[in-house]
Amino acid sequence: MDDTGHYLLQMRATPPLVHNITNFVAMNIMANVQLAAGASPAMVHAREEVAEFAALAQALTVNIGTLDPAWAEAMEMAAGVMTAAGRPWVLDPVGAGATGLRREVSARLLALRPTVIRGNASEILALAGTLGTGRGADATDSVVAAEQASRALAQQTGAVVAVSGPVDYITDGASAVRVGNGHVLMPRVTALGCALNGVIAAFLVGQPALPATVAAMAYYGLAGEWAARNAAGPGTFQAAFLDALYLMTPADLTQGARVEPA
Repeated sequence: MDDTGHYLLQMRATPPLVHNITNFVAMNIMANVQLAAGASPAMVHAREEVAEFAALAQALTVNIGTLDPAWAEAMEMAAGVMTAAGRPWVLDPVGAGATGLRREVSARLLALRPTVIRGNASEILALAGTLGTGRGADATDSVVAAEQASRALAQQTGAVVAVSGPVDYITDGASAVRVGNGHVLMPRVTALGCALNGVIAAFLVGQPALPATVAAMAYYGLAGEWAARNAAGPGTFQAAFLDALYLMTPADLTQGARVEPA
């Protein structure tokens, strides 16, 4: 990708309304991240209105982090609306292999054909039916260990599969890309990984799924690199990260993205 910044430019040109059904921990930081990037976030999960609101949104994110049966039903309703309308949605299968409920809900959501599935290596292995060694939302498997499973999952579902880690791996089942942007402080801020889903969803609106996902993840990782320059620790990093998302230009992204074919 020679012009990664093009995807940031396009996203900001028509700021998309992104409907997020995410976990309690992530709501605030996710909304702030999307606003800083240039998108318009909304947090709506009540079954009584979720389908109606999804019909108004241009993209959707679904995160099963703080799962319960009512939220699971709302997630399926919203995802069904997006799939029927041909609009993009992103699935984050937090702790997918940890419990029976998470396995069941993840399987039902996969059947609704997400545009992008983004998770850590252990979560992707669990979705693909391969035994991983994750502990809840934490990955104990390497990105490399999940590459074959992610390709198979992409082929099975038709989704772009993005495996987050020190070097991200993103595939549509036919081709694959590695993104080397990021910083070790990023996992030290709670829900920063969850918030990435909203940025990916915003980039997907009106843009092809694989390169848009790659660009979103490069943008996010590069913002982490910028933020770390002046951060004393996780607290100051979080504030600097929001500033970096806001200040980064498309030209900055094109210049700083570390994207390679896999």
